[in-house]
Amino acid sequence: MAALVFVLGSCGERVREKPIVLPASPILSRDFIGYGVIIVSYTHVLDQPRSGAPSQGYVRRGSIVRVLERLLVRTNGEGVPWVFVEGVYRGWLEESNIQIYDNESRAKTAAELLS
Repeated sequence: MAALVFVLGSCGERVREKPIVLPASPILSRDFIGYGVIIVSYTHVLDQPRSGAPSQGYVRRGSIVRVLERLLVRTNGEGVPWVFVEGVYRGWLEESNIQIYDNESRAKTAAELLS
């Protein structure tokens, strides 16, 4: 009897589900992770995510860059996290050289505290 009630109840008019369309947002976008503040004296921005790659130039402590991508590179069985950044130069940094923040305001505050 309970099965009959279930079957008859499911035969009624169905409510169409509407997909949720989220607004474009840097937080939800895969092409933007956040803002990074350089925490070492200086570091080179590299062409590729590996030590010894050609340098685009360097950034100094307290510089703010946009972090566009994260990548874990395996070298000799050990994973090294790298980030692709955009600032004065566009290229790769080891993630250990920067601190990442979710918005520019927090990154600016952190950069000021490093001075």
